[in-house]
Amino acid sequence: MQSRSESTVAEPGAVARRKSLQSVVRCGDHVVTVGGDAPVRVQSMTNTDTAQVIETAIQVKELALAGSEMVRLTVNTEEAARAVPQIREQLDRMGIHVPLIGDFHFNGHRLLSDYPECAQALGKYRINPGNVGKGEKRDRQFATMVEIAAKYDKAIRIGVNWGSLDQELLASMMDENALRSEPWSAKRLMREALIASALDSAARAVEIGLSRHQISLSCKVSGVQDLIAVYRDLGARSDYCLHLGLTEAGMGTKGIVASTAALSVLLQEGIGDTIRVSLTPAPGEPRTQEVLVASEILQSLGLRAFAPSVTACPGCGRTTSTTFQELTQQIDSYLRSQMPIWSAKYPGVERMKVAVMGCIVNGPGESKHADIGISLPGTGEAPAAPVYIDGEKRQTLRGDNIAAEFQAIVEAYVQQRFAR
Repeated sequence: MQSRSESTVAEPGAVARRKSLQSVVRCGDHVVTVGGDAPVRVQSMTNTDTAQVIETAIQVKELALAGSEMVRLTVNTEEAARAVPQIREQLDRMGIHVPLIGDFHFNGHRLLSDYPECAQALGKYRINPGNVGKGEKRDRQFATMVEIAAKYDKAIRIGVNWGSLDQELLASMMDENALRSEPWSAKRLMREALIASALDSAARAVEIGLSRHQISLSCKVSGVQDLIAVYRDLGARSDYCLHLGLTEAGMGTKGIVASTAALSVLLQEGIGDTIRVSLTPAPGEPRTQEVLVASEILQSLGLRAFAPSVTACPGCGRTTSTTFQELTQQIDSYLRSQMPIWSAKYPGVERMKVAVMGCIVNGPGESKHADIGISLPGTGEAPAAPVYIDGEKRQTLRGDNIAAEFQAIVEAYVQQRFAR
């Protein structure tokens, strides 16, 4: 069972999407549409050793339940290739039908050829044209991977990365640039090399026999302005599906802010069909953090709705109590934990807005604007917390059990309003 809603645009017409070819990624009878009129999809990637079947299957399940609609796996060894069909079987037994994307570098042609069960179990292949060989060997090995994708009707992503750019292509373009009367800057040359690698590889894949609808492109860099510039250009020069991501974004707030800054600009301009937020997890931090950040970016822009949103004040001198902070955290965690169940039983619940406010200044007003809200007492205020439902004050909570009582009110509201 998937946890997140297939809801698409929260405010129709808010963003004019770039017209792209529509692709499909299959997992048995489960199909994820990408591009065209489909919503912007959330992707993620495991960081387990793929050869560890159970460990990897568990992490894929966690990512899928957090909202990842496709999950990429490293397939770098024979052991990993042999494990992929077993991972797929484990996920199917658990009712997790998220498509798996195989991430191939250097030896992907051999692994896909030698392990057809792996090739068939995957829904999509990621191919890095900078890491498939050199010269004639590169062309032959790239062709092998594309032919296998065509044979099994699989989608591919041609994923160019400036950390592993085709050095022969770059050297050739540098020679051409040196002959220009006004040579391009190093950054412009790098961006052009990324785009040329992606578009040339896509054209080659089509020549080999893959449909253009089965191809998506990415040109990942680690600089915010560079990413925006390269995708604006790539989007204007092709109609392929585009996968967005700031590569090596970093850890913690740095990674979150940088990814949000880059992806939000492009998404607001209608560029991007799938996204991934490439966060370096802190020790002990769940891998699902990158999925939550990607979902929040899309929801904040009004492009998708994944889970009820919680409006909460930041706190000030009027809110010396930590009650509203604790209640906000509790309600937010509760809403997210319920979505795997609610998304199937209560269509539209992902659009619900909840307010948890800390004092009388903005509390009642924000609570009235939400579907359901509570205004907790601030410093010196009467120990009462009015609850507003659909803009009207319905009751007032008092005492030490406000959090549990409000959670019960929220659950009753969901059952009443969103039940099929």
